[in-house]
Amino acid sequence: MAEHTSSSITIEAAPAEVMSVIADFDRYPEWTGEVKEAEVLAEDDRGRAEQVRLVLDAGAIKDDHTLAYTWTGENEVSWSLVKSQMLRALDGSYRLAAARGGAATEVTYRLTVDVKIPMLGMIKRKAEKVIIDRALAGLKKRVESGSGSAGGSGASADEGKKL
Repeated sequence: MAEHTSSSITIEAAPAEVMSVIADFDRYPEWTGEVKEAEVLAEDDRGRAEQVRLVLDAGAIKDDHTLAYTWTGENEVSWSLVKSQMLRALDGSYRLAAARGGAATEVTYRLTVDVKIPMLGMIKRKAEKVIIDRALAGLKKRVESGSGSAGGSGASADEGKKL
């Protein structure tokens, strides 16, 4: 298995608020620099995304891909690649841990990217690090600004198809 890259950040909000923003895929283009489009293709019985199509532009990595999401409890979501034009693997996760009595959240983002074209390992790690750092900074800004998801656990599949 390829090496992974991970990083953590503390966000001044409860874990449920942070997960609400993470689960609101339709709004990803508003706060993630790399995601240009997001479309929820399938949901589970709780209304959480199971498959999401994302158009990504992360400098060295540009792709239109579909990810499968697995929700573990209320504080963890992981994903794996279903199909892609450029990627062989895109596995990652967000893990949330309450901090300061639940007033803050420690968010750990883990990511493994493997591309179909030959690319030096250090370039892949740098791309992963850029994706993670921008995603965590964008998530922190989005949650702490109060402009996160008002809808709770994400949009419906019908809303996602409007993109």
